[in-house]
Amino acid sequence: MDTCCKVSSFDHLVLTVKNLAESIAFYEKVLGMETIKFGPNGERTALQFGIQKINLHEVGKEFKPHALVPKAGSGDLCFVSENPLIKWQEHLARLNISVEEGPVPRTGARGRMNSIYVRDPDGNLIEIAYYD
Repeated sequence: MDTCCKVSSFDHLVLTVKNLAESIAFYEKVLGMETIKFGPNGERTALQFGIQKINLHEVGKEFKPHALVPKAGSGDLCFVSENPLIKWQEHLARLNISVEEGPVPRTGARGRMNSIYVRDPDGNLIEIAYYD
């Protein structure tokens, strides 16, 4: 491997969504993210959490450059939480969000973790992980 050039972390990723307002509501209410506007005229939307963000592109209104075939619902994302999964299960139940799977043991970037899985409004698979 060439030692001169390697990436060190994620800054942001992009999700293509069918309905901007529905996606914003889900990620704010369910995952506690903050919506921010950016771009020269504030025409772009992102979901901020920690030192990362998810830029949102609405279907048919994608910003260039974009994925070769942008599609809503094709994402599979894992988010790490500092809260135990029992707290997440209680939170999701209060919001009537179905847990698709879990808690189940998984292996993440830092090693062993436990996860639960839900779906966002577009059907993206959202994994919420907790390292013990």
